[in-house]
Formats: sequence, C-alpha cells, structure tokens
Amino acid sequence: MSIHFYEPRQGHGLPHDPFNAIVGPRPIGWISSLSQSGVLNLAPYSFFNAFNYIPPIVGFASIGEKDTLRNVQETGQFVWNLATRPLAEAMNASCAAVSPEVDEFALAGLTPAPSRLVKPPRVEESPVSFECQVTQIIQLQRADGDTVPTWLVLGEVVGVHIAQGSLKDGIYDTAAAGHILRGGGPADYFSIGPEQLFQMHRPR
Repeated sequence: MSIHFYEPRQGHGLPHDPFNAIVGPRPIGWISSLSQSGVLNLAPYSFFNAFNYIPPIVGFASIGEKDTLRNVQETGQFVWNLATRPLAEAMNASCAAVSPEVDEFALAGLTPAPSRLVKPPRVEESPVSFECQVTQIIQLQRADGDTVPTWLVLGEVVGVHIAQGSLKDGIYDTAAAGHILRGGGPADYFSIGPEQLFQMHRPR
C-alpha cells in the first residue's frame, strides 16, 4: 500500500486539505443563539458532536470569534437544531457571512419557535432541537501550549424537542429522519437513509 504522509504544520501538498474529509461525515451543529440585546442568530458548525451521555453534553467549535460565540459567552445558552435533507438549503443560507444585526432565521426563511427552558428560540421546521446551558468554553491550544483562535463550546442538554413522526414505537428512527452530515471537500454533504442501516449488538 502506497502512503501519502505529511506534517500538517508543513502543508498537506494536496488540492484540498483531507482532514475534514477523513474525520467525517460529521453531524452539523446548527446553533441558534440570542445576543444580550435580543438579536437572533442561527449558524451551522461542521465541528460538532456529543461528548457525554448522562447528563447529555454536546459541543461545537467556533473557528474565530463569531457572533454565536459572543452570544453564548454573554448569555450562557444556545439551541442545537437537527439539519435534515429538506432543510439543507435553508441551513446553507444561514451560514452566509453577514453583519451581527442580520437575523439568519429571516434570511433562511425559517421560523423561530419558543424554547421551554432557555431564551434562544429553536428552529420550528427542525424535527429535533436540544436546549442547552453552556458548561465550558475552552480556547484550544497547540501541543506547544500556544493558543489558537478556536473555541470549544460545551453545553448540557436541558430540554429535548422531538417530532412525534420521528419516533417509531417510541424509538427515535435515525434512518428515517433525514439527517445530513458534513463531508470533505469544499461542498460535500452526506445524508442517512435506511440503506445505510446495519445492526450489531455489543458482545456480552
């Protein structure tokens, strides 16, 4: 097997950085937040995942000090909304680089729906939303200790909204929900469907 090796600090020597494609496809952190002055913000983050089960903790990384980061620093709250195939274009529209006073809900043609326990609204059209209270905001650093302009935001999920249609006999049906995930390359996304489903039970 021929191997392409590179040290990231010296460049990858390829037409496009393969890192994002290898660590993928990744769930999308479609984060809604609210500034202290009440301005809505909605933005997708491709570095997002779950990090704990009980209590449930999710996190996303903001590369640069973006509006979402400033909002969660000010308020300590955010909502994660599931991005699905029917919402892909709206999700993409919400990532436009616009000034802080622009409401991405309106920009993407989406409806802000009231949350139960936090102030930021959820996306009404999304079949799943997590209301979150920030637990930690960590600036990342290199192996030598130098900081990088990226902040990991971790939040405890304090409220969960699930559309009844996404539950099958009381079990969340991931395959039917239409999740979309971020892949590599400048524009690659993936969707999940029943054809990708296989089952494997843990050894006892």
